[in-house]
Amino acid sequence: MKIDGSAAIVTGASSGIGAATARLLAGRGARVVLAARRAARIEALAAELPGAIAVATDVTDKDQLAHLVERCLEAHGRVDILVNNAGQGLHVPLLELRPDDLRAVLELNVIAPLTAMQLVLPSMRAQGGGAIVNVSSATSLRLFPGLSGYAATKAALNLLSQIGRIELAGAGVAVSVVYPSVTATEFHQSLRAGQFAGGARRFPADPPELVATTIAFAIETGEAHLMVEDPPRALVPGSDDPWAAGLARPMQAGPGWAGGEARRTVPPDPGAAP
Repeated sequence: MKIDGSAAIVTGASSGIGAATARLLAGRGARVVLAARRAARIEALAAELPGAIAVATDVTDKDQLAHLVERCLEAHGRVDILVNNAGQGLHVPLLELRPDDLRAVLELNVIAPLTAMQLVLPSMRAQGGGAIVNVSSATSLRLFPGLSGYAATKAALNLLSQIGRIELAGAGVAVSVVYPSVTATEFHQSLRAGQFAGGARRFPADPPELVATTIAFAIETGEAHLMVEDPPRALVPGSDDPWAAGLARPMQAGPGWAGGEARRTVPPDPGAAP
């Protein structure tokens, strides 16, 4: 997907990765639509970026998400790029994981990106293509004690993205997943519950601009999985890369599969006569 001249929606754009991504895309010629709950922040950012629009949005509210997409279509007539970046951490041990906290983070980290994808897809299909980048986490690829709830939400996002990529390939829509590690943002100051248990020696923080560069690379190349590194590193399911070990591998084409869509094959009735 070409960034220059595109219409791009970026969620969680009030700070950190989202703001860095908005700046980078705008710098490469995209007309950026900024979404976040903190209206004053995205309005200030929009004032810095040529052609940018700020739309105060709680992404867990479907009506507000629909309004966001409508604003993009009204302003630009299309939606070329969706960056699902809004999210929240939940860093507590399993025994301390409260169901209401998990439900809230699941709504933000999984349901909201799913809803946003569903809302932009009619436009992307009609125009013949688009790029969707879902921001996941490296914690979904390895096992880190104390992160079961958060990692579970990001693992769910990974699978939605992977299967969505297969289902939407025929429509020219590339769904990519980017996996940041610890990033120098406000993320760990706004956890739903718990606290950051890492440390600078174990997890040196990447600048949000590095994540933004990886997101832009995903948009331009359509790579399925990218670790945030310099340069971005593609992950291939089934490869020897230890970070790729947690990625599901696509089912090989065969009976029951056609046109990128799974078709259920009814097993024989064991009680039926031969």
